[in-house]
Amino acid sequence: MRNDRKYTYPLFIAAGLFISFCFGCQGEKKTVISDADILHQNEDQLTKLIIYDVFSPPVASRIYAYPSLASYETIRFENPEKYASIVSRIKGFNHLPQPEKGKRYNFTLAATKAFFTVARNVVFSIDSFTVHENKIYGQFKDKLEESEYARSLDFGNEIGILILKRAATDNYLQSRGKPKFIGSNLPGKWRPTPPDYLDGVEYCWGDMKTFVLDTSSQFTPPPPLPFSEDRTSKFYQANLEVYNIGRNLTPAQKEIAKYWDDNPFVLEHSGHLMFANKKITPGGHWIGITNIACKQTNADALQTAQAYGLVSVAMFDSFICCWEEKYRSSIIRPVTVINEKIDPNWLPYLQTPPFPEYPSGHSTITRAAATILTHLFGDHFSFLDTSDLEYIGMQRQFNSFIDAANEASISRLYGSIHYRNSIEAGADQGKKVAEYIIKKLKL
Repeated sequence: MRNDRKYTYPLFIAAGLFISFCFGCQGEKKTVISDADILHQNEDQLTKLIIYDVFSPPVASRIYAYPSLASYETIRFENPEKYASIVSRIKGFNHLPQPEKGKRYNFTLAATKAFFTVARNVVFSIDSFTVHENKIYGQFKDKLEESEYARSLDFGNEIGILILKRAATDNYLQSRGKPKFIGSNLPGKWRPTPPDYLDGVEYCWGDMKTFVLDTSSQFTPPPPLPFSEDRTSKFYQANLEVYNIGRNLTPAQKEIAKYWDDNPFVLEHSGHLMFANKKITPGGHWIGITNIACKQTNADALQTAQAYGLVSVAMFDSFICCWEEKYRSSIIRPVTVINEKIDPNWLPYLQTPPFPEYPSGHSTITRAAATILTHLFGDHFSFLDTSDLEYIGMQRQFNSFIDAANEASISRLYGSIHYRNSIEAGADQGKKVAEYIIKKLKL
């Protein structure tokens, strides 16, 4: 036995060293990812930064839209006969630069450069992009001729600069630094809500220049329910519905409300302590669903870029439409009415976001995104939504994009944030916005 051990033991060591060497060599190889995955990673980096910098939902929609358009308008030159320009069909963009005939380009590299040329100019913490960008650029630099590599970067930068020229004229800069919106004490009008009584978010967003819609009021929803303290009125009954549902939520309803909360900055209170929970925005949630749809269908890079571009355009225009009506009608939130007229100790299940009630923003933008995705991927698209898994540890299964949008809408009633008619009006508005975009862009 001793002799067996004497000779076998060194053999095991040698074998182990050989295996370690082989796997070590494999580990040193650079992982090459697909072109579509590069675009997914670019969008994911943007989502992480939006969460980190705590952008409001309307502003986040703008941050997604411009880089996503830049990416698509660059990579579509891989097959321009099949993938038509989006920006050439919408207002505010100048003529796009064209690649030089007879010259070689890597359009995925160019699209990445275009994406981050724009992204770096619409966010704050730009340094967080550097590591990711260098990794992507390095992957291409190792396999492309120097002239093709430089030419591709230059072309992407050109596209990015053109997209930024339009961004500079969309009224965003003009809306910065305006006086705060603190609402009104007139009956039925919005005023800051508990627990933090913050001023109204982005009250000038309705003045933003839309991409595809003719005006921000093109799909104005029906008038909201007229304010009334009469207990038999529709308005008072709408408040009672929110109150009664909120007091008797089932575990399933609580889960739905929490899942679709998507409030990017919730201030939590514990005694004298106050801390913030950062989460994904509603737009970020649907960018995540777009990611899932593309991967589930093995969409190539061009299909992926197109999906991100169209969904982000639809959400951008939807937010503008929704916010135009929100601050035009400036309807009071349920928590204010219920605390003053029904139950002073009642609290909504979710923290009420700081802007007027009508219509539901979640309902508007989710239905717009779902309508675009349905057009691209079909009516009965079953998927497991893991968009929020990293942030709140939850995932849900849906039979279609519209199924998911409907649940997102009703979640606002379960969360005690919106009246039912506001949810329905928002969903109808978002559907009309998306259908108009599909028709106008001749998708």
